[in-house]
Amino acid sequence: MTAPASPLIDPDVALQRLLAAASPISETETLPLSSALGRVLAQEVRSTIDVPPADNTAMDGYALRSADVSAAGARLPVSQRIPAGAVPQPLQPGTAARIFTGGLIPPGADAVVMQEQCVAEGDAVRINAPPKAGDWVRQRGLDVAAGSVVLAAGQRLRPQDLGLAASVGVASLRVRRKPRVAIVFTGDELTMPGEPLRPGAIYNSNRFVIRALLETAGCEVTDFGIVPDQLEATRAVLRQAALGHDLVVSTGGMSVGEEDHVKPAVQAEGALDLWQIAMKPGKPLAFGHLRCSEEQGEAAFIGLPGNPVSSFVTFLLFVRPFLLALQGAGQTAVQTLPVRAAFDWPKPDRRREYLRVRLNAQGEAELFASQNSAVLTSTVWADGLVDNPPLHPIARGDVLRYLPFSILLQG
Repeated sequence: MTAPASPLIDPDVALQRLLAAASPISETETLPLSSALGRVLAQEVRSTIDVPPADNTAMDGYALRSADVSAAGARLPVSQRIPAGAVPQPLQPGTAARIFTGGLIPPGADAVVMQEQCVAEGDAVRINAPPKAGDWVRQRGLDVAAGSVVLAAGQRLRPQDLGLAASVGVASLRVRRKPRVAIVFTGDELTMPGEPLRPGAIYNSNRFVIRALLETAGCEVTDFGIVPDQLEATRAVLRQAALGHDLVVSTGGMSVGEEDHVKPAVQAEGALDLWQIAMKPGKPLAFGHLRCSEEQGEAAFIGLPGNPVSSFVTFLLFVRPFLLALQGAGQTAVQTLPVRAAFDWPKPDRRREYLRVRLNAQGEAELFASQNSAVLTSTVWADGLVDNPPLHPIARGDVLRYLPFSILLQG
């Protein structure tokens, strides 16, 4: 009697279970700002200074006392010149100071009149627009107040984050070390590009896609190559791959056929939870762990489908957030963006679909002609995925949930 099929798991539920099993990396390192891009901050950054550290001007113009200009046309002698970086003298009553963007507001001045509203007349200036107190003055601490948190722990560092750290005088940051990930590819049919393609063989595209995705996600990658379709060979590679790594990722070999050895190999070397995800493409996904040394404990294991589009999509939706969770990132989810459909999809699947689309000049999503999970061309043509609920037909003009690759490929 055939055992009943296990119910399909909702993708959101599967992701929650995956993230709950992620143990954040405890090791940290201190890096200079120039080397910290893309890393996850291990401790918050507080500012010890105000930014800006003193009142300064937002415009080229003239600093003055607003009370000295009661009407347009007032003429004031220019008593000093203040370029950025200079320390000004107190402003003499009834005078103006020529000042340049970023220059410090002299004591006594309370406003700046932009130079376009002034006329220089020798050693004096005519003010054609009466100012109000505070005009064009950037107050001390406008951007950052001393003692405030400028970057929170768990932030994946972007260029602007590094700039903000630099603006408060921080030269180095404490970050989590990079995840160490081993990759394994199964299948006697796999051949490397550049080699003759024998009958029945295919070129191993997954090896290049998965490795590049891991490197984009900021991982240190060890490639264990193609594993023969033999149980003992698979077990031996998995034992080796687990040592010194936080995660082992494989593609293919997760079915129950006579040549699919990854499932029993992982079960023999650790533990495995084989999921059937209610999604298309990418239904089969395996998660578990592999035993390591007593010091290391265990390495996490994720088995991806063998079809190239399925492995690509499941990496973005499951492996990427898992890697962020390993690094202690505060944000692992990607928010969908609303876009309108430029296509009809009258026969949706019972599973949640991730359709390959790209935005046209009008900002509408166009659908790639073939949504087959073996058509890797669709991932090159597309610039994102549409997250379509189960049994949900799409009509032209409908609002869709769009996941751009520009975000998903940042890691």
